[in-house]
Parts: sequence; C-alpha cells; structure tokens
Amino acid sequence: MTTAEPNPGYPYEETHDLRSGPDLHGDLLGLLPLIGHWRGTGKGGYAGVDDFDFAQEVRFSHDGRAVLAYESRTWIIDPDGVPLRPYSRESGWWRPLGKDDFEVVLTDQDGFSELLVGTVEGTRYEMSSDAVLRSSTARDVVGEHRLYGIVERDLLYAVDQAASDQPLRPYMSGRLVRL
Repeated sequence: MTTAEPNPGYPYEETHDLRSGPDLHGDLLGLLPLIGHWRGTGKGGYAGVDDFDFAQEVRFSHDGRAVLAYESRTWIIDPDGVPLRPYSRESGWWRPLGKDDFEVVLTDQDGFSELLVGTVEGTRYEMSSDAVLRSSTARDVVGEHRLYGIVERDLLYAVDQAASDQPLRPYMSGRLVRL
C-alpha cells in the first residue's frame, strides 16, 4: 500500500491582479482591460417582474493560459443601497478567437448555459448568443446580447435578453469600479 503525500493545494496560481501571479498569455491582450476585481450597482427588470436595483461583484482572472475565468454575483438592494437578498450568480470562460474575436461560455444558477460570440473594438466588447441550453425549470431565456466597455476607468455593461415569446429587450445594466 502506498501512502499519498498530503495535498499541498492547487499548484497553479491564478490572479486578477496583473502585478502578481503568472504572466498574461499573449492571446489575451485584447481582453486585458477586463482583468480585475470590480464592484458597483445597476438596474434590472424583465417581463412580469418589477424593476429592481442591484449591487454586483465581478472578477476576471487568469492562470497564464489563453482564457479568462469570469465570476459574477449580484444582490438586490433597496433605494438606499442596503442589501435585501442574493439575486444571481454566473460563471464562465472568456476565450480569444484571434485578435478581435472571442467567445464566452456562461452558466448561471437558474438552470441555463450559453455560448456567446463577440468582437473586441478597443475597450468595447460586444457579443450575442450562439446557443442557449436550458433545464426544464429554467427561466425562459432563448438569447442574449451583451455590451461591455471600459469608460472613464469603470466597467459599464448592458444585457438584453429574449424569451421564446419576446424579442431582445433590456434586462440588466450596471457600472462597476475596479477594486
């Protein structure tokens, strides 16, 4: 019988801070402005639900490979910014497809996953759904259009969603600051 060494933890460092950790893969240069830890607030709403205010935390990190890890958490807040309850979480991967193109694979806690394809134009990242996979209990989402951009050092974004009986319409938008 062999005795295994104690697990030293995951041996490959990941970072959202470009001043430490592994070197950035050259293929990620077009996505470089996104890398970091971001926090801010926004507005949301969709059919059958009252509009809402939310706070959000987003992290784009890398481990030296040609892919960004993406994590987002949101929570509903009252008009004074007081947290009321968790809202949504999603995670995924942003992958470059050459100099000006990329794809994003996302999964959220509500039972749907999607593949978005997009283009980079300076610090503007625009993408649309190529495929959406939903569980039988997922919210009715059949497509998205997302626009992200760095404006005056902040990360601004807008997400439009489509349902099986509705075209794309505004869903969430926010302004996040780098921590």
